[in-house]
Amino acid sequence: MKKGKSITAYILLVIGIVVLANIVSDRFFVRLDFTADKRYTLGEATRNILSSLKQPVTVTAYISGELPPDFARLRRDFKDELTEYSNRSGGKVMFEFINPNKDEQTEQKAMQEGVQPVLINVREKDQVKQQKAYLGAVVHYGDKKEVIPFIQPGAAMEYSLSTSIKKMTIEDKPKLGFLQGHGEPDPNSVIQAWQALSVLYDVEPVKLGDSALDLNKYKTLVWVAPKDSVPALQFAKLDYFLSNGRNIYIAMNRVEGNLQTASGTEIRTGIEKWLAGKGLRVNPDFIVDQSCGSVMVNQQQGGMSFQTSMQFPYLPLLTKFPESPVTKGLTSVILQFASSMDYSALNKDVTFTPVATSSEKSGAEPAPLYFNISRNWQQKDFSRSNIVVAGVLSGKLSGNANSKILVVSDGDFPINGEGQQARQIPPDNLNFFVNGVDWLSDDTGLIDLRAKEVSSRPLDQMEDGKKAFIKYLNFLLPLLIIVGYGFFNWQYRRNLRMKRMNENYI
Repeated sequence: MKKGKSITAYILLVIGIVVLANIVSDRFFVRLDFTADKRYTLGEATRNILSSLKQPVTVTAYISGELPPDFARLRRDFKDELTEYSNRSGGKVMFEFINPNKDEQTEQKAMQEGVQPVLINVREKDQVKQQKAYLGAVVHYGDKKEVIPFIQPGAAMEYSLSTSIKKMTIEDKPKLGFLQGHGEPDPNSVIQAWQALSVLYDVEPVKLGDSALDLNKYKTLVWVAPKDSVPALQFAKLDYFLSNGRNIYIAMNRVEGNLQTASGTEIRTGIEKWLAGKGLRVNPDFIVDQSCGSVMVNQQQGGMSFQTSMQFPYLPLLTKFPESPVTKGLTSVILQFASSMDYSALNKDVTFTPVATSSEKSGAEPAPLYFNISRNWQQKDFSRSNIVVAGVLSGKLSGNANSKILVVSDGDFPINGEGQQARQIPPDNLNFFVNGVDWLSDDTGLIDLRAKEVSSRPLDQMEDGKKAFIKYLNFLLPLLIIVGYGFFNWQYRRNLRMKRMNENYI
């Protein structure tokens, strides 16, 4: 009887502990982050944004129910993220989750708010079918609204949330100036970059030749693909801009490739001389790389004409990047007719840091040249490695103030084009460009959040010994814990019985 009461009390105690733990966990959210890149820990930029909130922020997450495992995990991760936002903000961030699929009225509301359905693949009974799902959110701050139309599984959710909040709460946006007047593409030709930068900055065109121009109001000047010569007086203005501790982003073409005429020529605008005066030489050559993009080529066969894709080493595909905030999280960036860079220290107060290089098998060919599409490339054509194609000059570039110039030896990589020539640029090309401008212009630290995403680490890329160790550890560790606990419990009970058998036991 006594033993039965003891068991009942024990069960009630366990139930009470479980209930209490659930109540405490519901009120106090704690998440331990053991990941190497701290992907589940809010960054300093986010904490600063949340601490400066003057009004409540409301996040309405329109996420469908009954989703496949990957997307169901996204819902759970997003809820955990919002819970941490709420805690960090002292309750100023409030959120709710709505399933738009529950009825037509709710679905219409989600679409009116700006969250559109997407089609996802669902496997049922060995068949794959497409299912309509909502995976977006709407962020409100006072009378302002920002829409996150689609939350990609594994993407940088913190960056999307923090950027949306920052965009609504920022009172005075820093100004960026896009230099014009030297044959640069107009804003419509770089629409993706322009729109991405407009989230945190006031972006406007700037003409250095304007006599009434006040450069001091700009945080950073951005110079993309100038074609015409630049007067010396305008370079003097840029030096004055740098002397005030400001920064410049330059994406320049030192050479030009024309696939219609199959020719490559040198470009001279005066920028190359201005940079050479600071120790950086952008060479009039074409980078060739075994890791490269492709071009469509017309071929004739049997009286018929057709197009085929051929690798074109003059379009280097960058996949290895030195450690830098500018390239953090990037996977691949494709350039069009890039050139090599060399740095010679002319000033002890100036340093040069590479941020992008070619692959281990690459080379450089001087302009002018002729493109032979059917050329039989040899290993000797790729005898160089890690040729610098982008880097940062920093230090006392002009005057006594510290400033920076980020130079990319290809001016076309962020350009969309216009009309029938318009195209979407690859995501990493956009990130490479915007990251660089952000790094030069934004001191909030949001650049670190853009690349903060869940990255897979497949076992097939590990060494065989390490792979086998992890495999057997996952299999044997739970069994060893159970056996160990059983042995400990058996030993404890055995010692207890022997103690009771002792004639002095009371």
